[in-house]
Amino acid sequence: MTSLPIFTLIETRVLGVLIEKEKTVPDSYPLSLNNLILACNQKTARDPVLNVSEQEVHLALDTLRIHSLIIESSGGRVMRYAHNARRVFKLPEQSVALLAILMLRGPQTAGELRSNCDRLYKFGDISSVEAFLEELADVESPWVVKLPKLPGSREHRWAHLLSGEVDVIQPHEEPAYTSPPLLDESEVAALSAHVIKLQIEVSALREIVEKMQKELGM
Repeated sequence: MTSLPIFTLIETRVLGVLIEKEKTVPDSYPLSLNNLILACNQKTARDPVLNVSEQEVHLALDTLRIHSLIIESSGGRVMRYAHNARRVFKLPEQSVALLAILMLRGPQTAGELRSNCDRLYKFGDISSVEAFLEELADVESPWVVKLPKLPGSREHRWAHLLSGEVDVIQPHEEPAYTSPPLLDESEVAALSAHVIKLQIEVSALREIVEKMQKELGM
């Protein structure tokens, strides 16, 4: 595959779910439409959490079908859906598992990916996860990108590129606090005199207002 199509969030969610459920619920795979919708809207192991409708899932399936990423079958008068990602993407099982978890859970570190991929593929160590991520990133049309470290984090996060370039918001550094410059004695005296002058003017204005109020019977 020389170039990647750009998929929407719902399309990547549908594809990620089909890749995941092939491994985690093999007895009910391929998935019915209802099970697919429920899996897309899971409250756990999903980031972001979605609330997609049947129509939205149908539209996502239509788009994925155009790219031969969906395999349809009928059983018991119910249409069922499976993925064809490994063949279309021409990627090994390990790489497809990593992409699926990134599609389902958003940007993650290599350590988080190793843990979250456990039911899809058991990586021996973090270095093997990093090796596959580097392979996915080091191609003409990258599948993933390494993101800048978050403040206080020791590891980089990774994100998939199936939905296009990732907007990276660089954390702003808090400005260092600097104490106000100290004033010398002459400046302090000038400020004090200015404050006294303002107080006198305010007092005079108050007297004028009170006089006007009396004249007006207020």
